[in-house]
Amino acid sequence: MDALIEPFEPPAPKPRSQPPSRLQVIKTIYRNPIELWGEPAYANPVLKAKMFNESMIVANQPDFIRHILVDNAKNYRMARVRQLVLRPILRDGLLTAEGPAWKRSRRAVAPVFTPRHAAGFADQMLACSERFAERFAGDGGVHDVALAMTDLTYEVLAATLFSEDPDPNSSLAENVARLLDTMGRVDPLDLLKAPEWIPRLTRIRGRGSLNYFRKMVREMIARRQEMLARGEKAPEDFLTLLIAQQGPDGLTEQEVEDNILTFLGAGHETTARALGWTIYCLANAPREREHVEEEVDRIVDSGLEPVKWLDAMPYTRAAFEEAMRLYPPAPSINREAIADDRWGETEIPAGTTVLVLPWILHRHKLLWDRPNAFIPERFLPENRAKIGRFQYLPFGAGPRVCIGATFALQEAAIALGVLMKRFRFDCTQDTKPWPVQRVTTQPLGGLPMTVTTRR
Repeated sequence: MDALIEPFEPPAPKPRSQPPSRLQVIKTIYRNPIELWGEPAYANPVLKAKMFNESMIVANQPDFIRHILVDNAKNYRMARVRQLVLRPILRDGLLTAEGPAWKRSRRAVAPVFTPRHAAGFADQMLACSERFAERFAGDGGVHDVALAMTDLTYEVLAATLFSEDPDPNSSLAENVARLLDTMGRVDPLDLLKAPEWIPRLTRIRGRGSLNYFRKMVREMIARRQEMLARGEKAPEDFLTLLIAQQGPDGLTEQEVEDNILTFLGAGHETTARALGWTIYCLANAPREREHVEEEVDRIVDSGLEPVKWLDAMPYTRAAFEEAMRLYPPAPSINREAIADDRWGETEIPAGTTVLVLPWILHRHKLLWDRPNAFIPERFLPENRAKIGRFQYLPFGAGPRVCIGATFALQEAAIALGVLMKRFRFDCTQDTKPWPVQRVTTQPLGGLPMTVTTRR
């Protein structure tokens, strides 16, 4: 890093200097949970707290995190509040299922996401990215990059996993935003442990979007089942695989639907958010953007197969990984101890909520130099080994590690290669995003940017 050039520090809440009141806690968790935390959370390896008379531990020590997510993972289930938020949306999809239902789903979807299988999607990812790029006129028009990346990653998902041609008139991006902004946040009644049968009024506005997704999924399943019933050769994709796994010893009909919805509603959303934040950070970091542009120009012009772009573009990958450090797609991992446990001197009684918060972990003062700055060089191959496995968790860890991590990294490299070779993205006077935690780290206010042709 050139000592004369200060790295870009993208917007983020400043840690609180005073503990919030009970009312402030409720309001902040509903509005934006990442604004809740104070200086101790970003400075201590372990933080103990009480919230509404419940014991809570924030784990920032990598070995402690390994204990929770890997070494003693069987003693930890999904925290109740997290499930209250996500299960109404995803039911028994892979992100929310537990016990036998989770094992069935994981076993069913695993073959699609092996690195070898994911590599086979590269050509489709390239074709989708190139078609999508044609929508940008490149004449300096303003586009909301956050919404655009949602559309792009959905189209990649539709083409690769479902062999579907997405409806160009679909309002998917708007429905995703509405769903996460309504049903994808903690309701005050969840914090107060109100019975689940009491309606969460804050989520009523999201039911239309949820019904939109459920209808989309059912229609998709019906089309494929009709094809199979006619004896036609169906694509050997994720959709066909899940339908084939249905039966007495496999997935239930509802689990098939839930898993398709999980990948449609959440599988592309995390990558979309990471791509948007990457483009935003690079737009504010001219030196780093120049490095990316030089790299993508060289690799794309070389004619190298897209399946090899991720390894051939280390700086572009580093910029993407650094954006995921600053704006982790999944900003919180919540677990609850089933039985009493202990790590070192830390006692963990049964029922304790243990929070592994990538938002905090990735900005922790004990783990990172200049933690709030955008410095892609941290993730270059010669520096990557210095970053501990449980210090950086954009895809989680342990048995429930994100099954689509390889898919997402390959997709990101190809999308950035296509888009940043053709276009330059610049902020406008209205580009003032604020990170908010829903299910993912969303840019409140969107990412309006001018898009001009580079060559």
